[in-house]
Amino acid sequence: MSLLLRGAALLGADPTDVLVEDGVIAEVGAGLSGDTVVDADGLVLLPGFVDLHTHLREPGREDAETIATGSAAAALGGFTAVHAMANTDPVADSAEIVEQVYRRGRTAGLVDVRPVGAVSKGLAGETLAEIGNMARSAAQVRVFSDDGRCVHDARLMRRALEYVKAFDAVVAQHAQDPRLADHAACAHEGELSGRLGLAGWPAVAEESIVARDVMLAEHVGSRLHVCHVSTAGTVEVLRWAKARGVAVTAEVTPHHLLLTHDLLETYDPLYKVNPPLRPAEDVTALRAALADGTVDAVATDHAPHAAHDKDHAFGDAAFGMLGLQTALGVVAETMVDTGLLDWAGVADRMSTRPATIGRVPGHGGGLGVGAPANLVLVDPAGAWTVDPAALASKARNTPFAGHRFPARVVATVFRGRLTVQDGSIVEGVPA
Repeated sequence: MSLLLRGAALLGADPTDVLVEDGVIAEVGAGLSGDTVVDADGLVLLPGFVDLHTHLREPGREDAETIATGSAAAALGGFTAVHAMANTDPVADSAEIVEQVYRRGRTAGLVDVRPVGAVSKGLAGETLAEIGNMARSAAQVRVFSDDGRCVHDARLMRRALEYVKAFDAVVAQHAQDPRLADHAACAHEGELSGRLGLAGWPAVAEESIVARDVMLAEHVGSRLHVCHVSTAGTVEVLRWAKARGVAVTAEVTPHHLLLTHDLLETYDPLYKVNPPLRPAEDVTALRAALADGTVDAVATDHAPHAAHDKDHAFGDAAFGMLGLQTALGVVAETMVDTGLLDWAGVADRMSTRPATIGRVPGHGGGLGVGAPANLVLVDPAGAWTVDPAALASKARNTPFAGHRFPARVVATVFRGRLTVQDGSIVEGVPA
């Protein structure tokens, strides 16, 4: 059965028809026909988004999210591949656990679920996890991270960077010096955190780790990826490192592109995230860095939580926000509508570069004949308002309830089959 996307604007260019057969783009041009036809008039066709940073919570915290519900949220957000972080219970620090996550992702069948392997055993930061076994497993892990915790020991970080080279893999660092920002730190350190009585999380706690790690990566000739960049100072370190030719990449979350720390005045735990929301000048710097390519990718850091973990006083609540279904809306508002990125730029930052960083085959490529049909159709004028109860995630901890975004995902195509149409999961998928 063939699928025809009629009148789609490829990367925002002139409309044309796109025919999908046998999981690939078979033809591009005017006047094509197909068995199933999707009217894409007025819609922008992009390669399916790839998320480098998703928390699916399974195994261990299925009360907050499962691989199936997270996959549905991802597909509805236009993603065709996601990287499932390692801080599960048990931790994904062995071939057995990453293969379990990989297989459950295949069973869900809505996106490619790429497990992220832990850098250290149990995320304890003491000894290396089974990096080689995970890389050689059926899951073919190519991203390793202790996200949620910093690999603080410089010797361990160096060993990890050296080890992953053999597999063309990357170490993704949660940059947070625990001696400068401990587990209690929950707000950007400054006048506001002092006035609110919240433990400060200074920018230098991120920037100093990034500076150290880019030097280690240069020393050993390995790839480094910086998770959830949040400060203007980190952007400057990245610019310096890239100018030196260091193999460093970085991501920014949607919430750090839009929200500022002033929201903490309400003490609403929905705004508690790690790293914390920062001042407006940092947000401006992050947008500029994403636009000029210093920051390579948008990654959601989708962090679902059960209500009993989030509904506490601010200092006691769990860190994290939902992100998969609102990512495109945030990018459209902060980057496209402001003129900082065009739709080809969105494809580059949300699909092409993330797929390259994570070494995800079949994703992030072009839209020409023969390309794998992992695709998303976006309505650039499809304004919508976020209703937490309508999201696919099991959790409801979105900071965007009631927020109106200017663009929405209309359809997602995964491996040549329509998984999302008119903003809903297609009945009968996965097959």
